[in-house]
Amino acid sequence: MKHSEVKNRIIETASFLFYKNGYNSTGINEIISEAGIAKATLYNHFKSKEEICLAYLQFKNATFLQELEKFVTSKENGKPQILGIFDFLGLFFQDKDFNGCWCIKTVSEIPKDNVIIRNEIQTHKNNFIDLITDLVTKNLETKEEAQTKSLARQIYLLYESAVGESHLHQADWPIVETKNLCARIIY
Repeated sequence: MKHSEVKNRIIETASFLFYKNGYNSTGINEIISEAGIAKATLYNHFKSKEEICLAYLQFKNATFLQELEKFVTSKENGKPQILGIFDFLGLFFQDKDFNGCWCIKTVSEIPKDNVIIRNEIQTHKNNFIDLITDLVTKNLETKEEAQTKSLARQIYLLYESAVGESHLHQADWPIVETKNLCARIIY
């Protein structure tokens, strides 16, 4: 098997386990066992569990942003593209493996001084805000950059609260209600 295929298998396995069970509850030996590799093979690709976590976050984040952008841009131009963010979340919630936000789950498990993982998560969240900002810029008539940035951050906060609350309540009503709130602020 190719070097990149083994590395991808490790990342995909760790991604599944970290998201399902949590970062701290997933051990290196579990990743090795589930991926069907030797310990030396894992350490040939990653020097530490933290490196695997960074790869996990990068994998999940890249996949999320690509899929979200593809989904919302398939919607009619204008407000439907912005509200499509919540439709995407609704589909994500319906997935049998939905377990909330992988970033928030991970940041809640790391020590406060772990700036490497925290910075990776902040980068993802900022990239998500940038995607929303682009959607607002392309689909709404905002007058100034500061107004556009503020609106994008408000939509981001609605989305993030919908993820957390839908996970907590194991119901989609937080997604429905935040979409309704978003509709109010963009109309």
